[in-house]
Amino acid sequence: MGKASPDVSPRRLSVPLPGRRIRQILCLLPLLLVSVVAVRHRSVLAEGFGHLESAEWPWLLVAVCATCLTWVAAACTRQGAVVERLPKRRLLATQFAAGAANHLLPTGLGASAVNLRFMTVCGVPLARSSAALALYLLAESVGRLGLLAVLLLAFPDALSVGSLLPEAAVGALLPALGAVLIVAAGVLVLVRRVRTAVTAFLRTALGELREVHTRPSRALALWGGSLAFPALQAAGLAAVGQALGLPVPPLHMAVAYLAATVAVALVPTPGGIGSVEAALVMALVAAGGPAAVATAVVLAYRIITVWLPLLPGALTLGALVRLKVI
Repeated sequence: MGKASPDVSPRRLSVPLPGRRIRQILCLLPLLLVSVVAVRHRSVLAEGFGHLESAEWPWLLVAVCATCLTWVAAACTRQGAVVERLPKRRLLATQFAAGAANHLLPTGLGASAVNLRFMTVCGVPLARSSAALALYLLAESVGRLGLLAVLLLAFPDALSVGSLLPEAAVGALLPALGAVLIVAAGVLVLVRRVRTAVTAFLRTALGELREVHTRPSRALALWGGSLAFPALQAAGLAAVGQALGLPVPPLHMAVAYLAATVAVALVPTPGGIGSVEAALVMALVAAGGPAAVATAVVLAYRIITVWLPLLPGALTLGALVRLKVI
């Protein structure tokens, strides 16, 4: 009789692989960050929800719809910034998740990291993904500034810009910006490796820009989305203002929103939490609104646009990480 053959069947390791463990941690990290941010701002949350209870609900529904459409506008702009066709449903889900990431990390970094990873997973090379990201940021900035300029030309008395940007703040900001530009120029001139990397990136970005604009559908998505995004955000604030009876014309509220968000663009706080609220209140007061009502409008608006989507956005972010979409 022959000897029994030894058991050579493979056995699964009971200990998860390091990569799997890291992915599990990344899935839970957004929920942890949401909890920390919510606890830190619990008084603001309580006051904001209190104002929502006394608001006119039809206008609040308009604000909610405008907020939901901002994710569609962001998805259009992201698609317009890259030549490859991105999967529509995953792209939209990624924008929803990126919004949550943007409110948990310094402004712009969360959404940029999520979208950069998404494009890379979709097969877009890293260099071209970075170029598409830069093109998106450029288009969004041009759209916001262009919309603000048009509204200021149409309504020059919509708000007092001097009260939104005091002379002392401008006097401190300009030298700081000048110093940053001088340091950046010095690094480019003196450090060859940095100069080579920047030159290569600009070459790739310009090539991506030309390629995108040879396709009318991509150009329309890029610039249409970049204009629709800030317009929908401003419409949401105007709807909340109507809901709470703020005595400021809706278009003036839109001007105030755009001016405030441009003013705080250089403040690196998570999602603009704190800085955006302060700037929005100042802008609405500069537009002619009472300070108490303006504060109530801003708190209610941030509840709708930041706090209500934050938990489902974090859950979506965790799910996308788990499913390896990002």
